Amino acid sequence: MSDAALKRIADALERMNPPAAAAPDFDAADAFIWHVAPDHLAPVQEVNRVALDLLLGINRARDTLLENTLRFASGLPANNALLWGARGMGKSSLVKAIHAEVLAQGHALKIVEVQREDLPSIGRLLSLLRASDARFLLFCDDLSFSHDDQHYKSLKAVLDGGIEGRPENVVFYATSNRRHLMPRDMIENERSTAISPSEATEEKVSLSDRFGLWLGFHPCDQDEYLAMIRGYCAAYGVKIDDATLVQEAIEWQATRGSRSGRVAWQYFTDLAGRNGVQI
Repeated sequence: MSDAALKRIADALERMNPPAAAAPDFDAADAFIWHVAPDHLAPVQEVNRVALDLLLGINRARDTLLENTLRFASGLPANNALLWGARGMGKSSLVKAIHAEVLAQGHALKIVEVQREDLPSIGRLLSLLRASDARFLLFCDDLSFSHDDQHYKSLKAVLDGGIEGRPENVVFYATSNRRHLMPRDMIENERSTAISPSEATEEKVSLSDRFGLWLGFHPCDQDEYLAMIRGYCAAYGVKIDDATLVQEAIEWQATRGSRSGRVAWQYFTDLAGRNGVQI
């Protein structure tokens, strides 16, 4: 066999079983993104986030998640959290804003974002985090699973499974549009075709049960939608007659067919641009 062929075989084997990632410099930043092939944690110097006091209409979820995160950052027991519900209502924004607030209160806490498709590598990531003295908020945005998706099995190691269990210095927060992380029609389909319907989806649905906190996010009403926009205007110094704001904001949400924090921010972005205000 030629040297070139041997090298191709060696390269293929290395891709299948990559070497352990080198211990990262966790002092380089307060936020990291987990990448695979090869495994490494990339520092993020400036996190894209909204200030906590600008997230309106989600007071209960805000207060509950902040209290849980402060306990964890202080070295006390804390729960994994699933933020589920309506699109654009600030689920991922809240996680990032809570992290900033915890840092502002003088606690050392790192946030590590992991993509859903990289969940099979989660065991290797936990090995890196377990070896550190730092405390980590592991964050997965838009988490959900389809009918034949097996990635959810990897996630159980983060929540409470495996012989080692979740590292004491790691807590896991996820956002999802679905409370049970899989479409309802998938659940009903498995129940209707299974020999034992009550057991058919237990493994997948029980994944949600492993989150100690379930925080629901629901569509906002018109008053909350307008309050969000007024809050953005006050925070960034955008001047506009309130009657004009109401008219434009309602027209804006009508063209999108929905009201949410995301739609409020999109209207405000347009408004700030028209007024020459940087945000």
